[in-house]
Amino acid sequence: MAGAMKPFEPTSWQLAHGRSLELGPEALIMGVLNVTPDSFSDGGDHLDVGTAVERARDMQAKGAAIIDIGGESTKPNADPVDSKTEQSRILPVIEALSKEPDMILSVDTYRAETARLAVAAGAHIVNDVWGCQREPDIAQVAASSGAGLVIMNTRRERPVLDDLLQDATQFLTRSVAIAQTAGVPDECIVLDPGFGFAKTIDHDIPILCELERLHAMGYPLLVGTSRKRFLGAITGREAHERGAATAATSVVARQKGAAIFRVHDIEVNKDALRVTDAVIRGKISP
Repeated sequence: MAGAMKPFEPTSWQLAHGRSLELGPEALIMGVLNVTPDSFSDGGDHLDVGTAVERARDMQAKGAAIIDIGGESTKPNADPVDSKTEQSRILPVIEALSKEPDMILSVDTYRAETARLAVAAGAHIVNDVWGCQREPDIAQVAASSGAGLVIMNTRRERPVLDDLLQDATQFLTRSVAIAQTAGVPDECIVLDPGFGFAKTIDHDIPILCELERLHAMGYPLLVGTSRKRFLGAITGREAHERGAATAATSVVARQKGAAIFRVHDIEVNKDALRVTDAVIRGKISP
């Protein structure tokens, strides 16, 4: 395991196809592109390739450094899809977007074969919501391709500890061990505490409050609070109205050292994070 993370110092996140991203000094936005009929806030919006490509271009123009493409909803009680359906949704989109200049692509999947095909189609990052513990071979895909690997913590379908950050650390430690055993270099790994995955407001707020404890694991952090249910519980707003609430959590998480922010609403989060970075630097950059 890497030494304790110094979250605002520059570090290079190594990705597939010879690409990399600098993390640390400036917050990066990962834009959400769900190619699904049933995702909780944007299901059905980007089902055809043309619409998905235009949405990705729009997010990039507004400041997203990464486009995260998913073909199966991960909302609670979502209907599962088979791998062929997932792949039929996302692979044409990845292939089309791989031709776009300077676009960094992430595939949101826990399936090893889907990840392999996605990276072959042009994806640079594998984003696994099951932290390499549902299909451990996904770590082999990342290792053999040089892809960046986002390892997310989930509390679904497993025993959990009362101490939320201790529980997340324990789960993520197992996940990192799987990745390292497969040969994934430390410089390819990013960790995600997994807001909303078998968690409620009573879980998500305490995790946000103590997020900095995860820096002891030694890896950059990605947070995905966008439009989550706990924000609805706080504000009373529907999912598509939670952009400002998401931005508030992005500010808090950035102050605590998170590096990447997976969001639906690009502009409001980008602006909020620019201000936060200016405060962290103690000056406003031109």
